[in-house]
Amino acid sequence: MGTHYVYVLECADGTLYTGYTTDIERRVDEHDSGAGAKYTRGRTPVELVHSEPHDTRSAAMAREYEIKQLTRAQKEQLIEERS
Repeated sequence: MGTHYVYVLECADGTLYTGYTTDIERRVDEHDSGAGAKYTRGRTPVELVHSEPHDTRSAAMAREYEIKQLTRAQKEQLIEERS
């Protein structure tokens, strides 16, 4: 079983999108091509600004939920701290 990732993208309009994947490069490419999440369509190009590896899908999805609950300022702080 591969590693599970939580990631944050910055969209072309400056908004942030948080998601889960097992293959970050493929998923970012999907978002950029318009085949990713409905939210990111029309907001391309996207840039990967944060990612976190997790050992299990459940841990990654729990962390995805936590990040989605953060305010914009808290997400920006997370991105800056991990850079």
